[in-house]
Amino acid sequence: MLKLLGYLKQCKKSVIAIVVLLIVQAWCDLALPQYTSDIVDVGIQQGGIAWAAPEEMRSETWEALRFWMTDEEAGTAARWYEPAQDGVFRRTADGKKAQEEIQGALRIPMVLVSWQRQAMQQPDLSGLVQGLESMDKDQVMDLRKAALESMGQISDSMLNQMAISFVKAEYEAMGRDMGAVQTGYLLRTGAKMLGFTLVMMAAAIFISLLASRAAASIGKDLRQRVFERVMSFSSGEMYQFSTASLITRSTNDIQQVQMVSVMLLRMIIYAPILGLGGIIKVSGTRTGMGWIIAVAVAAILVLVLTLVNIAMPKFKIMQKLVDRVNLVSREILTGLLVIRAFSREKFEEKRFDEANANLMKTQLFTNRVMNFMMPVMMLIMNGITVMIVWFGAQGIDAGNLQVGDMMAFMTYTMQIVMSFLMLTMVSVMLPRAGVAADRIEEVLNTEPSIHDDAQILDDRLSSCRGVVSFEDVSFHYPGADGDVLEHISFTAEPGKTTAIIGSTGCGKSTLINLIPRFYDVSSGRITLDGIDIRKISQHRLRELIGLVPQKGILFSGTIASNLKLAGEDRVCDEAMKEAARVAQAEEFISEKTEGYDSPVAQGGTNVSGGQKQRLAIARAIAKNPRVYLFDDSFSALDYRTDARLRRALNQKAAAATVIIVAQRISTILHADQILVLEEGRIAGMGTHEQLLCGCPQYQEIARSQLSESELKGGAAG
Repeated sequence: MLKLLGYLKQCKKSVIAIVVLLIVQAWCDLALPQYTSDIVDVGIQQGGIAWAAPEEMRSETWEALRFWMTDEEAGTAARWYEPAQDGVFRRTADGKKAQEEIQGALRIPMVLVSWQRQAMQQPDLSGLVQGLESMDKDQVMDLRKAALESMGQISDSMLNQMAISFVKAEYEAMGRDMGAVQTGYLLRTGAKMLGFTLVMMAAAIFISLLASRAAASIGKDLRQRVFERVMSFSSGEMYQFSTASLITRSTNDIQQVQMVSVMLLRMIIYAPILGLGGIIKVSGTRTGMGWIIAVAVAAILVLVLTLVNIAMPKFKIMQKLVDRVNLVSREILTGLLVIRAFSREKFEEKRFDEANANLMKTQLFTNRVMNFMMPVMMLIMNGITVMIVWFGAQGIDAGNLQVGDMMAFMTYTMQIVMSFLMLTMVSVMLPRAGVAADRIEEVLNTEPSIHDDAQILDDRLSSCRGVVSFEDVSFHYPGADGDVLEHISFTAEPGKTTAIIGSTGCGKSTLINLIPRFYDVSSGRITLDGIDIRKISQHRLRELIGLVPQKGILFSGTIASNLKLAGEDRVCDEAMKEAARVAQAEEFISEKTEGYDSPVAQGGTNVSGGQKQRLAIARAIAKNPRVYLFDDSFSALDYRTDARLRRALNQKAAAATVIIVAQRISTILHADQILVLEEGRIAGMGTHEQLLCGCPQYQEIARSQLSESELKGGAAG
C-alpha cells in the first residue's frame, strides 16, 4: 500500500485537485439526504412550512400569543416582529438562526393558544377560558404550567409539529394559498437537489479524467523505469529474473498497479471522506441510533480482515504462476518447429495445461474467497436497514423522530457502509497490486553487477588502436562452484585475426562475452590499448566493438533499419551497402522487390538462417568498429560463401582487431593466432601449422574435420 502511495508523488498537482474535487463530491452527496428528509417532513407533512416562525400574523393572534409568553419570550418576539400599518405583525429577519430563536420563543405559546381556542369550543371549559382575562401574570404562568403538565411529556419534535400546525392555521385564516406555499417549497428544494446533483456529476467526471491521466502517467513512468533498469542489467541479472518474469513484471504487474491507482484516487480516498462526513451528519440527526453504525462497521471490518488474510498468500503465489504460464507459452511458441519435428505436441500441450490449470485453481480460490464478500456485505446492509426501520418506527411512534429524519439517517448509514464497501471492493485488488508493486520494486532496486567505474578513462581512447589483452583472466558465473575460464592470457592485435576453437562447453562464448562486459572477470583483467576495460564506460567500450552473436538476432523493421542499428548518424547509406557487399548479403537483398526497404519480421523469421547470419555480420561491419567479435557467426554459411566473406572481411577490417570463435577449422585456417580451449583453459596457442604439430587437442579436432591430405599438407607447411 505504501509503495502504491509512493507512486502518486510524481503527480502531486493532480492528486491535490482530485482530493479537492472528492471533498466537493462528498459534500454534495451528503447534502442530498437532508433535502430528501426536508421534502418528506417539511414539504409533505408540514405543508412547506419549515419553522414555527410565521412570516406574518394578525394582531389578535399576536396578542393571544403574548398573553401566554414569559417575559423572555416576549422580549424575543418583540425583537423579531414589528407591526405594519395594516395591523399585521411581520417578521424582520429570514435567517436560520433568527427562525430557530423565534421558534423556541413561540412554540409553547402557540400550543397554549391552540389549546385555548379548542377549550372555548367546549361548553364545560368555555367559562374557564373566559375568565383568563381577569388573571394577573403570575396566575397565567401557573395556568401555563398546569396546562403543559396536563398534556404530558411532549417531545421537541411533537412540540414543533403542533406549533407548525398553528402557523398553517394562521396562514389559512389570513387567506394565503397553502397549496402554492407547499408547491413553492417542493420546487425550491428539488431545484437545490438538482443543482447539487449536477455539481456532483461534474466533479465525478473531472475526478475520473484526472485519475485516469495520473494512473496512465504512473504506468508510463514505471514502464520507462523498469525498461531502463532492465537495459542496464548484465546477463547475470537477466538470468536471475528470467525473461518471462521480466515481461510479466513490465506488463501485467504494472497494469495491476495502474488499475489500482485509478481506484486509489477514485474510491479509496473518497471512501473515508464520505464515511467521515456521513458520521458527522448522522451525529446531527439526534436519532439515538448511532450504535447501529458502530455494529455495522465492526462487522464489515471483521469480514474484510478475515477474507484478505485468507486470500493474500494466494495472491503472491498467483503472480509466480502467471510467470510460469508466460515462460511455458514463450518456450512453446519459440520452439514450435522443433516441437512439431519431434511430434511433441501432446507433451507440450500437457505441460501448458498443467501450468494453466495451476493458475486457474489459484484464481478460482481467490475469486471464491472474495466473491463470498459481496453476499455477506449485502446481508449486513439489509440487516442494518431492518434495524433502522425497527428502532426508527419505535421513535416515530413515541413522537421522538420524524419519518424524514429516519429516512435521512438510513441514507447516511448506507453511505457510511458503502464507503466501507468501496474499500472492501478495492481490497480485493490491493493485495495483488501490492504483490505486483513488490515485484516491480524488486527489479528497480536490483543494482546491475556491471556498472561504470567512478573514474573512467574514455579520453585516452580518442584514437583507439584496438589491442585486446587478457591478463591471467579467470571467470565463474554467479552462484557457480567452479571457474568456467581459468588463467586465460593472450593478446589480439590490430590487423591480425585471433581465432578461438574448442569442444562444446569449453568457454569460447563466455570468453567473447567478457570483452564487451556482458560479465565482469572474476580475477585478472582485460585491457583495450592497455586500459582496463572496467575503467572505460560501457557505452564507449561497446561503441568500439562490433559483435556478431552466436544466434543472429534481427529486429522488426526493414533490412536498412537493421543494418543501421548503430545509428543513422554513424552508418550512412554507402557504408550500409558496402557492409552488405562484404557480408555477401547484397545478392539476396537486390533480388527483393523493395531492396534495402524490404520488411524484416520480428526475430527475422521471414529470412533464412544463412541470410539472417549474413545480415547480422553486415550490421557489425557497417558500424566500422575497432574490434570485431564473431561468436561462431559463420556456421550457417556454406564453404564458398564463408571463404568469399572472409576474404572481403580481411580487406575491410585490415586495420582492426578480429576475434573469431569457430567450430570449423576451415573458418580459422589462416588466422594469425589460434587459441585452443579445453575445460576453460588454453590447451594450445599458435598458427594452424604450429598447432597441428604440437597440440593434441587441436589435432583431434582437425582429424574429425580435415582429410589425410589436408592434414599432411598442413603439417608439412
